[in-house]
Amino acid sequence: MAIERTFSMIKPDATRRNLTGAITKMLEDAGLRVVASRRVWMSRRDAEGFYAVHKERPFFDELCEFMSSGPTVVQVLEGDNAIAKNREVMGATNPANADEGTIRKVHALSIGENSVHGSDAPETAAQEIRYWFSDTEIVG
Repeated sequence: MAIERTFSMIKPDATRRNLTGAITKMLEDAGLRVVASRRVWMSRRDAEGFYAVHKERPFFDELCEFMSSGPTVVQVLEGDNAIAKNREVMGATNPANADEGTIRKVHALSIGENSVHGSDAPETAAQEIRYWFSDTEIVG
């Protein structure tokens, strides 16, 4: 198995409900290690930059509004096949379709307020990690 890094974010709906520790525990219990973590309150500009890939999608404005509505926790996770493992632990975007025991099945409120975000590919992970962290902030 390949040790890799991925990006993870605990969204405002989850931080508002004080679920940071519970979600991080689920990630760690799945074998992922937090090697960088920071609590941030995204500006609208931060959200637009981070989600620029979705700029032409109809949900872009609503997404940016939601993501700048409260604190988030941005993290770098490390582990064997961390990208796939994180996505498995997160569960399907729609919590109604998420497997039992996944973060979204347990904690998400809706498709929009689904508690977490995670990178979907190595290139995306590298880009998203660079957006929020410098190399010196990832300490393993």
